[in-house]
Amino acid sequence: MIRAGELVAFPTETVYGLGANALDPAAIEKIYAAKGRPASSPLIVHVASVEMARELVREWPERAEKLARIFWPGPLTLVLPKKPHVPDSLTAGLDTVGVRMPAHPIALELIREAGVPLAAPSANRFTELSPTTAQHVRDALGDRVAMVLDGGLTTVGIESTVLSLAGAAPVLLRPGMVTQQEIEAVIGPIKLLGPVGEGPHSSPGLHARHYSPKTPLILIEGGKLPSSGRGLHLRMPEDPRAYAAMLYEKLHEADAQGWDWIAIDEPPRTDDWSAIRDRLERAAYRS
Repeated sequence: MIRAGELVAFPTETVYGLGANALDPAAIEKIYAAKGRPASSPLIVHVASVEMARELVREWPERAEKLARIFWPGPLTLVLPKKPHVPDSLTAGLDTVGVRMPAHPIALELIREAGVPLAAPSANRFTELSPTTAQHVRDALGDRVAMVLDGGLTTVGIESTVLSLAGAAPVLLRPGMVTQQEIEAVIGPIKLLGPVGEGPHSSPGLHARHYSPKTPLILIEGGKLPSSGRGLHLRMPEDPRAYAAMLYEKLHEADAQGWDWIAIDEPPRTDDWSAIRDRLERAAYRS
């Protein structure tokens, strides 16, 4: 199906991806159509080896080699200047492409068997809750996807860290469970992304509203719940990795229960919680 230009949803350690041949412009267009995703949001390419990643990029600096050696396979996406054969539609017209090697046996075997890198954003409708089970994918996309490979519940639970190595200084574009501190321990200081303007985004996941349940999500402090309506106070683990692993699953469950609102306590403002805070703030955003 991948070789024929179809969409196949598959598990990774982060969330389920909506996969297609990353070198096939027609298949890439199917991803955008199925998700209702704007062309300004680039797609991450999943590879099965460093060699496959290097075939997609013009440069593979020492920083990339060091990071890949430590964090691949794993939830770290590296953004680098792309080679000319990488379709512009994949990268929102930008001269860079994000690549990562997922830490999931089904994902890696699918890439190897297909023989092509896979473009794979989260397998959901744009801005809605990311899927961490095959059923989440079926509920969100229905017949828009040709096949869903069921690998059970994902383990990391939220999307990958995205780091740009395309400029003189590395820039953290999207926080994930590979933290800023962990990256800096390998390659030294990195910059944080500033305000995002109009036009193509340098990374997925930068829209103000993202990862959102249909039920309004409210972040609360000091346990102070909304005074009106019938809602659910969602209590989560105190360990950030356990929290991330179950966040979307719990939000999917709560979203299906017909509450007027879902309340979650504000997470700590520390490096190990930055990815969770990012997802919650975008999920709770109301313009």
